[in-house]
Amino acid sequence: MNTPATPAVFDRLAALSDATRARMLACLERHELTVGELQDVMQLAQSNVSRHLRALADAGWVSSRESGPSNRYRMASRDLDAGARRLWQSVREEVVRHPASQRDLARVHEVLAGRHAKSQEFFASAAGQWDKLRGELFGARPELHALLGLLDPKWTVADLGCGTGQLAEAVAPFVRRVVAVDESAAMLRAARTRLHGVASAEVRHGTLEALPLDARSVDVAVLSLVLPYVADPQRAFAEARRVLRAGGRLLVVDMLPHEHEEYRQAMGHLWLGFDAALLERWGRAAGFAGTRVHALPALPGAKGPSLFAAVLSTAARTPRKKLS
Repeated sequence: MNTPATPAVFDRLAALSDATRARMLACLERHELTVGELQDVMQLAQSNVSRHLRALADAGWVSSRESGPSNRYRMASRDLDAGARRLWQSVREEVVRHPASQRDLARVHEVLAGRHAKSQEFFASAAGQWDKLRGELFGARPELHALLGLLDPKWTVADLGCGTGQLAEAVAPFVRRVVAVDESAAMLRAARTRLHGVASAEVRHGTLEALPLDARSVDVAVLSLVLPYVADPQRAFAEARRVLRAGGRLLVVDMLPHEHEEYRQAMGHLWLGFDAALLERWGRAAGFAGTRVHALPALPGAKGPSLFAAVLSTAARTPRKKLS
């Protein structure tokens, strides 16, 4: 006759029947610790710590994850059923009051303080080289791309003069919809190739002076390094204002005034940069409520003129007053 399987609750009770394992679980309830750190906390040999962890893991009390050469252990709180949680709360009330458990928890804080001290030692020795080290590991200014996460996921963004679609590709994961617009057939082919399979992105042919977009259909419009090619930037601003919803914004990224006359022949530029006064004048004429212009720091390796970021805002929608 087959012997019935032991209910899980008895396996869990058996694991907690050892006072050392119960103390260990109290330490792992709030903190993730390695075997070496548990040795210091519990004042036990490595073999004993590993044996107790194995028993707790077999009973479903702890889980682990790899972290470099070590495993980090923590109480598997999310995987416990209601009965296991009630069982632990009953045991925990007794365990944490015991002087040995209180000494364990005090040593846990010492371990955590030691971790912090190691971090501070690293920064104390690496502060002068930190920017270089971070650049080698993660590239130049990785936080700038991460800031896209601040975009509202309900927004529609228009990338005006999208070129090969690089900006549209970066923005697409963070918003509801991106519409990439360009006049050049070659650029549009490259943008469609880049954005193929990106469900939230759409590529359209059109000019900046006559956008293929409905009025008040987008939340943010972007003109990035495109104004030098536009014969009438004020008209482009007016078109951007037309397609923006109330409270929407136009972001312009381009070159500050410079003396690279060769850009006219080499790249077909019609304008040698733009100053704040000119941008503000165009913005007012297009109906924008305000314009802010900020010079951008040069990135490592950049050889071109200094850039600026201008944000032109529309007036927010005024709520209708209720009729009494």
